[in-house]
Amino acid sequence: MSDENRRQVLYWRMLARVFEADEQHALEAASVAIVEDIGLPAALLDPGVSVDNLVQRHPDLAGAFDGLMAPFDDTPQGDEVRRAALVSKLLINVFATGSGNVSATQLSNWQADAGWFERALGMDPGELRGRPNAGGLAGVLGGLEGDLVKRMHLREVLANPALAKQLTPSMSLIEQLLRDKDNLSGVALANAKALIRRFVDEVAEVLRTQVQQSSAGVIDRSVPPKRVYRNLDLERTIWKNLTNWSPEDERLYVDRLFYKQTAKRTTPARLIVVVDQSGSMVNAMVNCTILASIFAGLPKVDVHLIAYDTRALDLTPWVHDPFEVLLRTRLGGGTDGTVAMALAQPKVADPRNTVVVWISDFYESQSQPLFDSMQAMHRSGVKFIPVGSVSSGGQQSVNPWFRQRFKDLGAPVLSGHIRKLVTELKNFLA
Repeated sequence: MSDENRRQVLYWRMLARVFEADEQHALEAASVAIVEDIGLPAALLDPGVSVDNLVQRHPDLAGAFDGLMAPFDDTPQGDEVRRAALVSKLLINVFATGSGNVSATQLSNWQADAGWFERALGMDPGELRGRPNAGGLAGVLGGLEGDLVKRMHLREVLANPALAKQLTPSMSLIEQLLRDKDNLSGVALANAKALIRRFVDEVAEVLRTQVQQSSAGVIDRSVPPKRVYRNLDLERTIWKNLTNWSPEDERLYVDRLFYKQTAKRTTPARLIVVVDQSGSMVNAMVNCTILASIFAGLPKVDVHLIAYDTRALDLTPWVHDPFEVLLRTRLGGGTDGTVAMALAQPKVADPRNTVVVWISDFYESQSQPLFDSMQAMHRSGVKFIPVGSVSSGGQQSVNPWFRQRFKDLGAPVLSGHIRKLVTELKNFLA
């Protein structure tokens, strides 16, 4: 075969392995012959052999994967087939995850292979996967890892500190933790909390800077200016002392110095998050609990969190700890937003300094009374933001009756993707 034909065979085999469960015997046989002919080990073609194991058996291959898939200008003709064989190994091991149950060892091997894949892209292991809510290839890898976690007993991983430490914090993982929370205790519970806090911290690191830069307070005239040189108001000082100008000396004699006022009011914006915790709202509960905890950690934001089904629960005391909030939720049951509104209304002290984010699919048992209360809140000056049932993928399902009335009110339902909600809140705090 020519080198071009060899490359095609290797890549066709790779595609068959990723998208088809059954082996293509002709492609397998041809690929074995190609790999042996170019001096690479046959284990390179075995999807059951991790890259770690391959490198342990053949140490000379360790450096071959570094930067293998990074952008390049020219590749010598004789290296193209070798490169195709190595790239195929990485892509099969990372993207051909199969189906059915997954063991803790399989998850650990996949995470190691994903690390080699990141190295091949010219990154550090974990760099690509460690970007919460990122799209593109980072989002694909996060989704694959989340799917593997769902297909195994999560408690087995969380109970093993070494395995738990390797988990990449992601929305899919946190959603799984919520579903399995009743089975967590001891070491597993501690590891779950640590994972959620890592995720919150990584997302908050980005948001905190953005919000702080856009939410400077207004000058507070009631606070006397600090009498230091950097606050000296030179123009006002000259203007107020002009009567002391001496034409003979050609000098201005200053009797009194004037200073600029720099103290700013820091009255916090009040953010009230109301979340429907009925059985269809698992994703929304996870997303909004994390979002509330992020904003609760920012300066000048007073966050309150209410969850409801047919009863309402004020979760504000635990808003800084999302996992503690999740432990107190009661997923399931019916939906009655009027009980949540009864808790939310007394929290509105300054309507024009308050935003209410209401996350639900709005399939309510008492639609008209709830909408009337929401309409009154909106007209009082509160920024009312209705949000469809939020998920990490952005899917939403909203009662058409409520959707039309919110649109008529001038407060249309936001898309279900959390990024749009974050943008709205940042604009409110600006």
